[in-house]
Amino acid sequence: MKLLVLIFSVCLILSGYAQPTGVFQQQSDIGQPKLAGDIGYEPSSQVYSLTGSGYNIWFNRDQFRYAYNYIKGDFILTANISFTDTSGDPHRKVGWMVRQSSDPQSAHVSATMHGDGLNVMQFRPLRGAFMRDPEDEIRFPKKQVEVLQLERKGKRFIMRIAPRGEPLQLVGERMMPDMPDSVMAGLFVCSHDSNTVTHMKAWNVRIDKPYAEDYNAERNGFRGSRLEYIDISSGIRKVVYESNTRFEAPNYLPDGKTLLFNEEGSLYTIPETGGQPVKLNTGSANRNNNDHGISFDGKTLAISHHRDGLPGGGSTVYLLPIAGGEPKMVSDKTPSYWHGWSPDAKSVLVIGQRGTSIYNIYKVNVKDGTEENLTKNTSGHVDGSEYSPDGKYIYFNWTGSGTMHLWRMKPDGTQKEQLTFDEYNNWFPHISPDGKWIAFISFPPTILPADHPALKRVMLRLMPVSGGAPRVIAFLYGGQGTINVPSWSPDSRKLAFVSYSGRD
Repeated sequence: MKLLVLIFSVCLILSGYAQPTGVFQQQSDIGQPKLAGDIGYEPSSQVYSLTGSGYNIWFNRDQFRYAYNYIKGDFILTANISFTDTSGDPHRKVGWMVRQSSDPQSAHVSATMHGDGLNVMQFRPLRGAFMRDPEDEIRFPKKQVEVLQLERKGKRFIMRIAPRGEPLQLVGERMMPDMPDSVMAGLFVCSHDSNTVTHMKAWNVRIDKPYAEDYNAERNGFRGSRLEYIDISSGIRKVVYESNTRFEAPNYLPDGKTLLFNEEGSLYTIPETGGQPVKLNTGSANRNNNDHGISFDGKTLAISHHRDGLPGGGSTVYLLPIAGGEPKMVSDKTPSYWHGWSPDAKSVLVIGQRGTSIYNIYKVNVKDGTEENLTKNTSGHVDGSEYSPDGKYIYFNWTGSGTMHLWRMKPDGTQKEQLTFDEYNNWFPHISPDGKWIAFISFPPTILPADHPALKRVMLRLMPVSGGAPRVIAFLYGGQGTINVPSWSPDSRKLAFVSYSGRD
């Protein structure tokens, strides 16, 4: 009996139906290469390692190693990818591939990185046809491409790439009219030499299912959310928790090991290492939104809870002990959305409307509720206010120059200074606890400047407080709820955020 079980297990592995590895449900060698490939996965870092042989992925048949899933409909495949070989054939290949089947002659399209630095979109339009690639090729002789992305929109496939820290740029697009709705999609590696094996690694591997452009998330709900954090030094992202529901806006608790987020009106905590969320006691405040944060001394939590029958939905700012308890109202004026603690914990900043359609930044005394309008002479939309740890500045985003950009001003509202100047709509500046960095989210230019919707292809970026060009630290499918509130770890080494992905 044991022999039969062993034979059955070996047959499963040889046929490509091995145990799931990370996000990939299947793995196999395609085209029977001379040397077998393999896939490894390190759960603690969520980094993949692939090895593969094969004569090539070209002409009318392929040989390579493949880690993949069966996916229906549209998707976005994104990963940081690199060769780990110090030598090998200059035409060895790694990247993302979408295939009609496991047949070595199958139609497919791939976002391909070559050993010599060539990055190109390659495709076989029909089974048995010779491979093709477009005239457009991108090489980076001085900058190594690190991020590869392959997106499907109906019958159209789009390849994008980025060197580390830079925005994605388009490599190519291709219509594949005969590609079925259900396909194989995953990472591949090919040595371009039947007698050798090529090694590669991949990290920040994400398979996202986007929603239709006209999808109304607020009306129809979400089908998938991820709680993540990124190590700023290494650039490695880790998924902490996933759910079929919608949750938003993580804060790090003072211990640096626990995260706080909101979901369906309640607040929850979860260890950074993962596990099941635990509901935080917020007393009578049971309609909390994504505007919440912890005082600099780590003792008090500010929340924004909705009260019925009041202007703007009745969002009102309350305070409660960090461990939970019955909240205390700061001011009864609505709508008020918490966006910032003063370093001395004597006041909070709120984004509010006071009898007009214009939002302003208000400084509110936590003892008596008196408030001061800090942006009363501005026009346009202001949001996302936050004190620097030293209390010298208030950072915020504002449409004062036409596009949404990051600004800062003195604590009394004077000396406004613009900080970003590019084509993106930049929101929610968060200053690292050591006062060195500004993390923020960038929406594409196609979004209305005063809007920050969810379910969009966005970037998380980082720039020095002292000034300088922003660099990209993460590409994701997110937006509203991703980093609405301060989400730095206390040691300034990590940043927490939420990304979204639809689920079938």
